[in-house]
Amino acid sequence: MDLIRPPGPKRWPSFLTLWELGRDPLVFLERLSRYGPIAHFRVGRTHFYVLSHPELIRKVLVAEQHKFHKHPWLNLAKPMLGNGLLTSEGEFHRMQRRLAQPAFHPHRLPDYARTMVVTADGFQTRWSDGAVLDLSAEMMSLTLEVVAKTLLGASVANDIPVIANGLGIAAEQFRPGRLLFAPLLQRLPVPSTLRFRTAARALDSILYRVIQERRASSGEDHNLLSLLVSALDSEGDGRGLTDEQLRDQAMTIFLAGHETLANALAWTWLLLGQHPEAERSLHRELDFMVGDRRPSASDYERLSFTRAVLAESMRLYPPIWGMMRVALEDVELGGYPVPAGSSVVMSQWMTHRDATHFPEPERFRPERWLETDRDALPRLAYFPFGAGSRICIGEGFAWMEGVLTIASVASRWRFELLPGQRITPKPRLTLRPSRNIQVRVRRRAPFL
Repeated sequence: MDLIRPPGPKRWPSFLTLWELGRDPLVFLERLSRYGPIAHFRVGRTHFYVLSHPELIRKVLVAEQHKFHKHPWLNLAKPMLGNGLLTSEGEFHRMQRRLAQPAFHPHRLPDYARTMVVTADGFQTRWSDGAVLDLSAEMMSLTLEVVAKTLLGASVANDIPVIANGLGIAAEQFRPGRLLFAPLLQRLPVPSTLRFRTAARALDSILYRVIQERRASSGEDHNLLSLLVSALDSEGDGRGLTDEQLRDQAMTIFLAGHETLANALAWTWLLLGQHPEAERSLHRELDFMVGDRRPSASDYERLSFTRAVLAESMRLYPPIWGMMRVALEDVELGGYPVPAGSSVVMSQWMTHRDATHFPEPERFRPERWLETDRDALPRLAYFPFGAGSRICIGEGFAWMEGVLTIASVASRWRFELLPGQRITPKPRLTLRPSRNIQVRVRRRAPFL
């Protein structure tokens, strides 16, 4: 006897569903959201339950998270990321999180903030009034250098092209239409697999070099990698991490720590370029609060509109656009039975654009974060960094880096979008712009 399933598209042949999902997964998800808070579709023997209501998402990620594990598709990242925080599960994941947590304690953020701002300042010395920039590449390079200096205790300025290329190749492995065939493709010597393996080897050589530098150092540094090198798991077996385990963590830091924020910043500058009134409001706040000095950690809480700009950018273009879990046992969601082994999909792209919680959801309105009490929103109406035990460990780090980078750059410069660019979201492991964002950089005079 068939289970009662939530509403969803007609039961098309799997190849048609895959074609639609691969052609434009965001449009596919938007179509599913019209069926209500929970929708269903099937590919082959796998049933997918798509959640768009915050309470259902909270149930999976927080209240009953023990009934779900990360989705097996995330294992496809293991050839690049290894068994780090993003891909590990169970006690090993908890052990890694215990060891990494001290590096993200709030009292460390002011030290990181200084490095963030100094690095951003250094990038700006390369700019000149009227020059044309590839803004996407600039933000990738900037966030990569910040993560390397703050969390790995290394400068990778000379390695940035290799790292950026390698991580870009890794991200391309996560095209939604490719995921079902990825286990097979990763075993075949097809061009995409060969590029992936070459990129992974190049990244490994850089990371193992950095790890050896940290092992040879005095141990007095306070970056994440130094802490991991010297850490012993006092709550577990008392052992430290091997070079391979350190490599897995460092690779995860590179990908999660720079790719997500680089995309968030790229979308932010694009939106500000399209909305001059919001840009003027941002400049007014920075001129009043920061003036001609460098922003600092103490400015973070005071720059309310700057933070609202970043929050609104991540609402419209969430760097992590979707999450998946697999049910470990039979559960109930939204009044429907969800059998063990089913796939559960939660999409920030869908939920962040729900008019129930965000009036005029397609509009870029940073003011909404000043006009509305964020705590009054349902808990997971907005979740750019996930939730529950697997929430991004660097959430506070990312917010501070994003706000201070915007403050540092926008205090002195503005960007004019070059005409004729059609930039749309490209969903991969993160939500990337479909093409590089070309701008003309202009030095600006303060309002005050």
